Amino acid sequence: MVDVQVGDIVELKKGHPCGTNRWRVYRIGADIGLRCTGCDRMQMIPRAKFNKAFKRKLHE
Repeated sequence: MVDVQVGDIVELKKGHPCGTNRWRVYRIGADIGLRCTGCDRMQMIPRAKFNKAFKRKLHE
């Protein structure tokens, strides 16, 4: 299980269509709420999918 907190910036394995793969965590729960740092789009993904796609934590 990946240990992230609200406000952390994480890098995922697959990039977003806008060209970046960095996301800011805005919600923690059964689903993880992510906001793209490139285009500001918000996305909710299940925790299991997030754990699989997680690459590294960049900032806290």
